[in-house]
Amino acid sequence: MVTRVLVVEDEIFVATEIEHVIEEMGLTSVGIAHDERSAMVLASQADVALVDLNLQDGPSGIRIGGTLAQAHGATVLFLTANPSQLGNGVAGALGVLAKPVSDGDLREALTYALGRRAGIEIAPPARLRLFEEATALSATG
Repeated sequence: MVTRVLVVEDEIFVATEIEHVIEEMGLTSVGIAHDERSAMVLASQADVALVDLNLQDGPSGIRIGGTLAQAHGATVLFLTANPSQLGNGVAGALGVLAKPVSDGDLREALTYALGRRAGIEIAPPARLRLFEEATALSATG
């Protein structure tokens, strides 16, 4: 099964670089969303979502990530220069990578997210901060 990844990022150069990594990994990008409206249009197509916090419509990323995880069943990773805005995490989301993110960091985080989605327990990458809920699931799973 092909894994479909949604990129929620309003900086087009960052978004296209993320898409390039996704495609290099043999995954499918379902598109780039630059705000909440465009993210919700693509939401049902995503298995995994990479979500920035501050978008064209303001700080809507937390709400988008929560909706993608809870209502659409997507595995959500936040990519942001402001990880402290997430506090202890967002219900249903996996974790956060602090920007700037190298291609290697992104590959490692995606590989981890795909493993978790498939029920395979692997060690999280060093740069990925798991949310408390995801950490608790790892401890009990």
